[in-house]
Amino acid sequence: MSTTSAVPSPPSVCTDSTLTVAGQEVAVRVYGSKPAGQVLPLVVHFHGGAFVSGDLDNGCTVASLLEGAGARVVSVAYPLSPFPQPLETGYAVLQWAYKQRTRLAGAGAQVYLAGEEAGGNLAAGVALMARDQSHPPLAGQILLSPMLDPCVGTPSLRAATGTATACKWADGWLKFLGCTRDAEHPYAVPGAAQRLAGLPPTLVLVGSDDPMHDEALAYAARLEAAGLSVTRHVFNQAQQWPDALLQPGTRACPCADEVQEQFRRFFADSRCRPSP
Repeated sequence: MSTTSAVPSPPSVCTDSTLTVAGQEVAVRVYGSKPAGQVLPLVVHFHGGAFVSGDLDNGCTVASLLEGAGARVVSVAYPLSPFPQPLETGYAVLQWAYKQRTRLAGAGAQVYLAGEEAGGNLAAGVALMARDQSHPPLAGQILLSPMLDPCVGTPSLRAATGTATACKWADGWLKFLGCTRDAEHPYAVPGAAQRLAGLPPTLVLVGSDDPMHDEALAYAARLEAAGLSVTRHVFNQAQQWPDALLQPGTRACPCADEVQEQFRRFFADSRCRPSP
């Protein structure tokens, strides 16, 4: 499996701005431009950082790969904790993006959610919110090594942490979940949601030695068992996932070409579905 590009991708075109949504100011970074006469996928993206760190710079690798796959991307600087603030911010930006979809990505642009690690949790949670509110319609959700299990006890996570006594994911869950009852809320812990019907098509990407490997594939299996459309892919040479996804520059991301190809295929398959 190649980890370098035969033809380098063009540098990302991005613009930082601040939105006022739901009575709060939210920093966003918009990637790409809308070519005249074309309609692009529009993706609302959430960076990783285990709910203990992370910002728009940490999200630039995945956002740039989404842009390179043909999307217009709105990356969100969400508050890291506690629940439900990050979800409420994410949903407010999603509503804004949907209203602005024609200006951002063209008439009839389909809207997606995407996120890596902690951002994958938020993408999955915001997708549940959009389903329950019956708005806005989503064409899909893209989850890269999503952080979905607050028990932090899966075999893949234990193998990754080894004998270490500190665990940033455990620390992140403690910060994100303000109280024990929050862990029972499906928006906070989508991996434990009891009702999955009505969610959009899902792309799940993990590495073979990924700490999030088991919880991500368990969620994919539950979505599939609920009769939903799911595409999953495991990268066998994706060392240092999910941390590599948070490093600026796609060269630092193993399997960057293959990740981008998965995005392209998912967008192409989604276009075969009726537009919202």
